[in-house]
Amino acid sequence: MKKKFQKLWRWLAVFAILFTIAAGFQSQAKDTGEASSNSFPNIFRQFGRSSSSGRFSSLPAPSEDQAKVVLTSNVKNQLNGSLEWNGHGAYIVNNNHPQLNANINSAPYAVNEEDNQGRAWRGDAWLNKTTRQYRNREQTGNGATNWRPAGFLQDTNLTNGPKHAYDRGHLLGYALVGRINGFDASESNPANIATQTAWANEARSSYSTGQNYYEGLVRKALDQNKQVRYRVTDIYDGNNIVPAGAHIEALSKDGSLSYNVFVPNVQNNIEINYVNGKVTQR
Repeated sequence: MKKKFQKLWRWLAVFAILFTIAAGFQSQAKDTGEASSNSFPNIFRQFGRSSSSGRFSSLPAPSEDQAKVVLTSNVKNQLNGSLEWNGHGAYIVNNNHPQLNANINSAPYAVNEEDNQGRAWRGDAWLNKTTRQYRNREQTGNGATNWRPAGFLQDTNLTNGPKHAYDRGHLLGYALVGRINGFDASESNPANIATQTAWANEARSSYSTGQNYYEGLVRKALDQNKQVRYRVTDIYDGNNIVPAGAHIEALSKDGSLSYNVFVPNVQNNIEINYVNGKVTQR
């Protein structure tokens, strides 16, 4: 009997060590929520942990009524296609067909464009596995700074949803382009960062489809050695300094990945003044 208890305690000790290692990987990966589930050790999948675990799966998607407040005629015209609510926080654009050409032969690249008002507007990239960044920002010197984009009037301690209002929202995600030489993947690149709600930036589950969810599809494709054309365009309504949302398109060279979506820059527990970024709790 004593030997059986000793054997049981040894197994419990092994499981405790494995869970500790797994928790460490999760902590390292949550830097921006951009680390792929493929970068986690197998222990996560063996114990039912997925890439939509933790704080990302707990972010409730906005309702269609909450999302459509940004769909002014000006915003719709810029999206230039049919819009269909996906039921999980985002809109499918032009029947999910991206307006991209992935039949190209080129070295990987990533470029940003600002609009005529100096606002972060577009990120355009041609990606493969060599562009994929698995190390966190602190390891590569791209950690947090004091810089904030226009309209970043933070509000914290929120209830009934995400605990804070804003993130420094990227156009081209660090995990996708962080290994491209010459590209500024920091959180203080004014051409690649705009004020974005915590939900729109972080949510990555199939029932709460923020930008991180759609980036996750690209991360998975890159991990599978696919080549992907990827473009993110921030849509602004007139002279507003806070974007109405992010228009995201992806197309792999083999055609296995293809989408065209609009993630509205909203959150279920706040209302936003897009002119100046002021937040009102619901």
